[in-house]
Amino acid sequence: MKHPLSDRINSLPVSQTLAMAAKARELRAEGKDIIGLSLGEPDFNTPDFIKDAAIEAINQNYNSYSPVDGYAELKEAICVKFKRDNNVSYTPNQIVVSTGAKQSIANIAQVLLNPGDEVLLPAPYWVSYSAIATLCEAKYIEIPSTIENDFKITPSQLEAAITPKTKMIFFNSPNNPSGTIYSEAEYRALAAVLEKHPQIFILSDEIYEHVNYNVKPFSFAAIESMYNRTITVNGLAKAFAMTGWRIGYIGAPEWIAKACTKMQGQITSGTNCIAQRAAITAVLAPVSKIQYMVSEFKTRRDIIIELLKEIEGFKVNVPEGAFYVFPDISYFFGKTIDGFSIENASDFSLFLLEKANVATVTGEAFGAPNSIRISYAASELQIREAIKRIKKALQ
Repeated sequence: MKHPLSDRINSLPVSQTLAMAAKARELRAEGKDIIGLSLGEPDFNTPDFIKDAAIEAINQNYNSYSPVDGYAELKEAICVKFKRDNNVSYTPNQIVVSTGAKQSIANIAQVLLNPGDEVLLPAPYWVSYSAIATLCEAKYIEIPSTIENDFKITPSQLEAAITPKTKMIFFNSPNNPSGTIYSEAEYRALAAVLEKHPQIFILSDEIYEHVNYNVKPFSFAAIESMYNRTITVNGLAKAFAMTGWRIGYIGAPEWIAKACTKMQGQITSGTNCIAQRAAITAVLAPVSKIQYMVSEFKTRRDIIIELLKEIEGFKVNVPEGAFYVFPDISYFFGKTIDGFSIENASDFSLFLLEKANVATVTGEAFGAPNSIRISYAASELQIREAIKRIKKALQ
């Protein structure tokens, strides 16, 4: 029987990262020893100084509804953070705190996009960008890139993709899934193109900002001509190991922030009060307090790249941020290995799950059909074992 679901939900794809994680859980339940390298989640515990702030908030009886756009103290702390880390000046009325950066992005898309508007997605891009655009009945346009160019688009590519219907572009640096970081010069070159098209808004997703390896990311809103058209998205999930706390936030032109608050007021209202109180401590903390996690990610990155380089057919670059590698595995397309036919990245990802017991994510989900995403937010022991299994399965 066909259920009478809305066209809206029927048009929405399932998140491939969550689907792969679910499949891995199923196989584990069947007794298989699956190494999960599919989820973008730090394998560290939330730092104690943040947990202590949450416990204090509980003891201080924070239990009432919070303001829709976030506690005043948290919004002030976020303004301090933006100035300190990004050299971008926002006032508290330009800040909206949401239940994770994903809600922040959804809010922005809902308040700016109309049916038929076009959204530019430099590929590879995070899986939910295209789904969120689809939910707004907008059309997303992929701008492709290659591993040879470190998965960066060029100004001429951007210019060629713009049409009179273009309303937004989503930038994400450090990037999920590729780990790519755009330099200030590269962003300024792209901004020079956008200056000619004042109707286009820029969503700059900087959630992986602090997970970088000696390459400091640059904020798009720090470009003076772009400030009034840029919405900066950030959150605490990745760098602070707070994925389940669900705290995201934006800095935006005030009229966009007000619209996002209005939207959120009808969807979820204010974000979890205890998580917000803990977030004040997190955003004001010096970045050095989480450096131990970043240093460990860098060690793992170096290990996984060296191991992948030893496997014939894996084309690898060196990501400068986040905790993913995004190898080009198109060498294997059209081949049959151990009776398993591989025609695309999805087939290859499934092959690794079934034959090597290693969960990864197909690059097709990220608009990059020649690659797979491998997360190294796992222990060194798991990483070494996973690559050993992959190598063996391919032999």
